[in-house]
Amino acid sequence: MASQPARPLCLYDVTLSGHSHRARLFMSLLDLPYELVAVDLAGGANKTPEFLALNPFGQVPVLNDDGIIVADSNAILIYLATRYDDGQWLPRDAVGAADVQRWLSVAAGPVKHGPCDARLITLFGAPLDHQRASAIAGSLFKVMETYLLDRRFLVGERATIADIACYSYIAHAPEGGIFLEPFPAIRMWLQRIEALPGFIPMPRSRVD
Repeated sequence: MASQPARPLCLYDVTLSGHSHRARLFMSLLDLPYELVAVDLAGGANKTPEFLALNPFGQVPVLNDDGIIVADSNAILIYLATRYDDGQWLPRDAVGAADVQRWLSVAAGPVKHGPCDARLITLFGAPLDHQRASAIAGSLFKVMETYLLDRRFLVGERATIADIACYSYIAHAPEGGIFLEPFPAIRMWLQRIEALPGFIPMPRSRVD
């Protein structure tokens, strides 16, 4: 049986951040107690000496587990799966672990520079290239659509942290002007994640 933390986990968080949502979602799926500390990015709270002591890169999310500090959303997923799960979410065998790592790299690469960047441009006016982000997302979704035709999840028949790492920004791709109607296999994969016990959504933003 998986262990539980001695006291609630503390997550430094931004509600509309898909990176933060990865951590919130996974803690909920693991049924771990946690508390959220909202970080005011617009107000520069992530650039204060106190926050930079937690994460010198000034980014959210950051996890505090009774004094153990873990920054970066994918690192948090690995930490939680290793510390509080029995092997379902992060396979312990070499092949399974490598397959998960491949998709964590996809989350940090094409997912970040595709649907994530497109959403940053559309919702927050980030000074990035929307055409480039759309092209990256389109290429990624074509690969994933074929890949998911005969798979329930990204690694094997059960959800892993690979799915959690990729979910948030793909589910919210329409907020960046990238629509999922041409990709039924991806939409079914998203629905399978949303049907997991403990799933919590990220708030959707209206695109004018």
